[in-house]
Amino acid sequence: MTKVLIVEDDELIADGMAQHLAAAGIEPVRVAAGEAGIARLRYERPDVLVLDLMLPGLDGWSLIERARAEGIGTPIVVVSARGTEHDRVHALQIGADDYMVKPFSMKELVARVQAAARRGVRGLHEERGEELVIEELRIDPRGVQAFVDGENAELTPTEFRLLYTLAQDRGRVASRDELLQRIWGRRATHRDRTVDVCVRRLREKIDSRASKHTFIQTRYGVGYSLEPVVKSPETPLRHK
Repeated sequence: MTKVLIVEDDELIADGMAQHLAAAGIEPVRVAAGEAGIARLRYERPDVLVLDLMLPGLDGWSLIERARAEGIGTPIVVVSARGTEHDRVHALQIGADDYMVKPFSMKELVARVQAAARRGVRGLHEERGEELVIEELRIDPRGVQAFVDGENAELTPTEFRLLYTLAQDRGRVASRDELLQRIWGRRATHRDRTVDVCVRRLREKIDSRASKHTFIQTRYGVGYSLEPVVKSPETPLRHK
């Protein structure tokens, strides 16, 4: 049975989430504070974490950063009343996998949790793949990590999945909508910048560190591809 850790200090909302998840055959585990949440995350390793941001003590932002710094790859679905673009983008940048703004449909929450759990299963399957070496970039599916000029790029699980997906189809341009469906399990909505944010992080961790090439290429108005392009010594790297 899929296990979901809910870290939410609003008892009414936590009750509702737990009831709907349980009705869908998912085992919910509830805590109401950030410190308790990170402890349960470390030792129980649930399939998905559903996380509020505004928590007593350790807040949700810090919990995400601490979990990712410790190498915990559990998919994280943020549920928050904070709905600005800045909040959503920042949560994705520091390691969240999905973001829902309160109030939200409980049915949609269940669907997104199920999609996040499936992505976790696919990630385990990918670990059995062969490593890919493209110029100074080495992608290791067994360790779910990438290396640039021999140094660990320290990718989050979601960043790795995006990089690996592009690398497997090297040279082919994938649309934002296609990538959103394959990596995050949902279709694009108006002004959804999830893919763009993750690409920006990949460029910071891969292209900026690479000695000879850029790897993540943009086809404007279409999408992204992975293809090594020699860096120009006269032109500094620009991130779009």
